[in-house]
Amino acid sequence: MPRLQLRATALVTALLLLAPALVLWRLPRPRAQGLARLLSETALIQSFVANPLRPVPSLWQQRLGPSQALRQWQRQQGLWWQFWGRDGDAGAFLAIADRPGPAAAAPPLPPNALRVDDLLVLAPDPLSLRQLSDQLRSSSRQRQGLERRCLERLQQGQAVYWSPLGLAAITGPVAPFLQHLRQGCLSLATGSGALELPGALELQGEATAFTGLLAEPPRAGQGLARPAPLPRGIALELSGPRLEPWLQGLLSRQLIREPLAARYGLADGELKLLQSVPFQLRLRRIASGAFQSGLDLQFILGSERQAWAKLLERLRQGLLDGGLQETAARLEPGGAAGTGGSNRRLPTASFSREDGQVVGGWRWLASPGGDPQLLLFLGSEPLAPSAARIDSGRFQLRLRPSELDGLSLIPEGLPLLVRRATSLELVATATRGEPLSQLTGRLQLPVPADRLPTGPRTGPQNR
Repeated sequence: MPRLQLRATALVTALLLLAPALVLWRLPRPRAQGLARLLSETALIQSFVANPLRPVPSLWQQRLGPSQALRQWQRQQGLWWQFWGRDGDAGAFLAIADRPGPAAAAPPLPPNALRVDDLLVLAPDPLSLRQLSDQLRSSSRQRQGLERRCLERLQQGQAVYWSPLGLAAITGPVAPFLQHLRQGCLSLATGSGALELPGALELQGEATAFTGLLAEPPRAGQGLARPAPLPRGIALELSGPRLEPWLQGLLSRQLIREPLAARYGLADGELKLLQSVPFQLRLRRIASGAFQSGLDLQFILGSERQAWAKLLERLRQGLLDGGLQETAARLEPGGAAGTGGSNRRLPTASFSREDGQVVGGWRWLASPGGDPQLLLFLGSEPLAPSAARIDSGRFQLRLRPSELDGLSLIPEGLPLLVRRATSLELVATATRGEPLSQLTGRLQLPVPADRLPTGPRTGPQNR
């Protein structure tokens, strides 16, 4: 009997020891937490695929020195990251996978470096290193919702994550227009379609106006159908069901709202009207004259035409009080069809300086089978304005970054990759009232002549 009890005890002990080991062996190892800890301390973070066959990135050489950077790069696998901290703009941090093994065998750390779980993090200077180290010691929040999904993107492939601080840093004066996208992330992948030109990057992600959002991801879309090319002479086009998301950050400032009300009569009621209808905004190039470019803002009007009549009259009076001169009011031939008598209360208008240079005005445009459209313009008069077709279910941004960069009309903080691109298309889709927007898009980079397709391209685009 004692021998039987001893055997039973030994069997139970063995099960207690072996069962956890078997479970740990069968189940995958949990993902390391280094990147998760860094995420809340960054303004902007990018992931890159390591390729030892390519030259050593300059950031590696700056943080590690040429010889050590070469050794690390040649044995690097998977992903690496660069990020910018929440405090100051000292420069980019470098984070690389680092599993040194037992502490006794671990090599000494390079200058300005610390280990964060499975990562080796290299700071641009000692002060930045100390600040990051202090922040990591006091940060213990678990990633949830949008942040968790962005973290997964950064751990699975090439992606970029931005916080409100990061968005402000890279977009500069444009940041107030992007407050509904103030936190988010995008995955980047090379275009894989048969009709794609080399250098196309597909973009997929999500963004929100609220930091630390716990909401579920937006409903998956069908992907981005390739939009028609921008018309000739147009460098930027933004359209959507309403202006409110794009102006809420700007108009939340009393410094902006007060002059609009005092000088142009655009109080809260008028601003609400402007923000509530489908719109199209275009930046057009002007080949000669006093202006390099002109701005057109087009609205599809509903039934509130009396309200629009009052808005334009207040705007007109403000422009006249500001010293501009109005040309004789006239009606565009056929341009206000379908508006009944409202076009006579809202005539075409142009305003000019004392030297006769037109600086802005408005036009009425017919929309066959639809509501009339109002075009407000800044700069010289549009040559041949036409009614806009606007998708009422999504916002769409199309631009030519390289052309805008040549006109000094694109934020300098944007990455060089974006500023040199020949085109950028970005679509934001969200049900009204939902806090998250699904983002899809495409970035087209310049293509060397020797990489352009030489054979005929077939398919719908050739028809």
